[in-house]
Amino acid sequence: MADKQANLDIKRAPLINREISWLYFNDRVLQEAADPTVPLIERIRFLAIFSSNLDEFYRVRVATLSRLANLNEKAKEILGYNPKKILNQIKNIVVKQERKFNNLYENIIIRQLAEEKIFILNDKQLNVSRGSFVKDYFREKLLATLVPIMLDSSMPLPELRDRAIYFFVKLTKDKKVRYALIEIPDNISRFIVLPDTNNLKFIILMDDIVRYNLEDIFFIFEHDSIEAYSIQLTRDAELDLDKEVSGKFIDSLAKSLLKRRKGKPMRLLYDSDMPLDMLKYLVSRMGLHGESLIPGNRYHNFKNFIAFPNIGRPELEYPKYIALPVGDLSFGKSLMGMIAKKDYLISTPYQSYDYVIHFLREAAIDPKVKEISIAVYRLAENSRIIHALINAAKNGKKVTCLVELRARFDEQNNITWSRRLEEEGVNVLYGIEDYKVHSKICLVSRTEKDKLAYYACLSTGNYNEKTARLYADHTLLTANKKITGDLVKVFQSLNKNQLPKGLKNLIVSPIDSRPAIYSLIDNEIKNAKAKKPAYMILKMNSLADEQLILKLYEASNAGVKIQMIIRGMCCLVPGVKGYSENIEIISIIDKYLEHSRVHIYCNGGDELTYLTSADFMTRNIDTRIEVGFPIYDKHLQKEIRNIIDIQLDDNTKAREINIHNNNKYHKTNSELPVRAQIDIYNYLKNKQTTN
Repeated sequence: MADKQANLDIKRAPLINREISWLYFNDRVLQEAADPTVPLIERIRFLAIFSSNLDEFYRVRVATLSRLANLNEKAKEILGYNPKKILNQIKNIVVKQERKFNNLYENIIIRQLAEEKIFILNDKQLNVSRGSFVKDYFREKLLATLVPIMLDSSMPLPELRDRAIYFFVKLTKDKKVRYALIEIPDNISRFIVLPDTNNLKFIILMDDIVRYNLEDIFFIFEHDSIEAYSIQLTRDAELDLDKEVSGKFIDSLAKSLLKRRKGKPMRLLYDSDMPLDMLKYLVSRMGLHGESLIPGNRYHNFKNFIAFPNIGRPELEYPKYIALPVGDLSFGKSLMGMIAKKDYLISTPYQSYDYVIHFLREAAIDPKVKEISIAVYRLAENSRIIHALINAAKNGKKVTCLVELRARFDEQNNITWSRRLEEEGVNVLYGIEDYKVHSKICLVSRTEKDKLAYYACLSTGNYNEKTARLYADHTLLTANKKITGDLVKVFQSLNKNQLPKGLKNLIVSPIDSRPAIYSLIDNEIKNAKAKKPAYMILKMNSLADEQLILKLYEASNAGVKIQMIIRGMCCLVPGVKGYSENIEIISIIDKYLEHSRVHIYCNGGDELTYLTSADFMTRNIDTRIEVGFPIYDKHLQKEIRNIIDIQLDDNTKAREINIHNNNKYHKTNSELPVRAQIDIYNYLKNKQTTN
């Protein structure tokens, strides 16, 4: 590889910093919120997604950069760039995005809600009758939950919970000032629907109900004036874990989750109307630096707006689509009986995720099934997957479940389920030291004619029925011996706490992925140089691994045509002479989150198709256990290619990733609008009528 890439110097190769690239991705989310063709309530939800994304970005990525910045010159040597400089760039971009966000919400969304006769009232806009309603609600539902903390300069400032909303309150009496904090409860709906008046609908946020009743909270303190401004602290969410993978690991992780609440402050989001003296007080007491201060509007934790109620027309939301059936895959027959005859592909959320649940339910009750092995990463709160596994164990099956406890921000949920599984007799594994198990694989062993037959369920997405309604993923159900034979070896290795290796059909990180991907790309380079057809179509969530980017640049220089669909961060710069003239990249942001990872290689005209759980990120390739699996069935290959072609033709929700990083909407030769997520649903629906 070194010889082939000798003319490509990583120090000179065009690369976008991954954090900056991620901010460009989040700006695409903000574009959806600004798009007037998107239903109004959905636009509010995109604002919530933007806000939630940014919270996680600060908790993880900015936290990591902040740690590295403390290393000074060493950090530059390790990273190849100055983390302090990137932190400044991040702040500049985020401040601009927050301005755009605030303008969009305050000057456009609020006005358009009013046009729909829906009004979000604040504490200054309540008439007598609505004020009385709010007073009653406050006393019945809120007052008992609110205990202000009076601040004293002689006492340490209390620890603020990560991402909780607080009111910073100033009480003034004869020029004497007293400060207090009030934590806004997060276990009560933030949106309270007020009584209608003359077909006008009204909503008030819990924040403003508290503001309206400040006098009732601080009645024992004499004051001439009272002011309250919202603040939200985002903390470092990276965990320093005991790496021992054993029974003690769960306790270690649980303790670390408690520490997460007290991580280093990374960002203080504050109401920009807050007087300077109040802001200075907070900054000095909390020991914050300038890059940590982000001015915002009066409402924080905007991620709660994902649950903003639609009290208007149904058209203010996207229409709900009924999940489609999959070909001749029937719930009324044995799924394994049908899978034994041919492979099936489930494309969620367009098609029903219930097939996966039914597959496990059947395995749980089938007397011939002896063993179920599964690796899970993110689980639903009320997981039907887990219930099926528990029932299988109760029915005498040997059930082995590898639970990845380090699935970021889902750790607590996974801890809870792992303990429940152990109580029910399931053999629970916790992965391999230093390697997250991110693969989405399941293997069922069944006795047939005195021999073991195997049935597999492999996916690009999590075994999570909740996210399956929102994430666009592909799942393969197969009894193909090439795939199941390798999968047996994968689970055997995981059971022995070893890394899977030496597989012939599956592409498994961390040992096989990099050489296998290089080999597939090298084959296209060889064909391009021989003047044969050569192309690649790659779809993924993120592209950040520098060596893989160099490999793609090498392929582009050799004449390989490369089309990519990348939802999130992309550090590769397309269209640069001498590096990426043959690379085109789009990003699709729409109703569903594009989560599937698909690789299509020309292979001299005999296309190779792979689905995988891995992105082109160093962590996925080198430090996680990921499984990529080939699609051998020609009909399914064609179906996947047709879906990808629809996405490549999207001229409605696709943006170009280009050298200018301007998120320009993608234009195609089609005279008609192509919106991939709608057209894919219709494509799969039409297949039902033509088959």
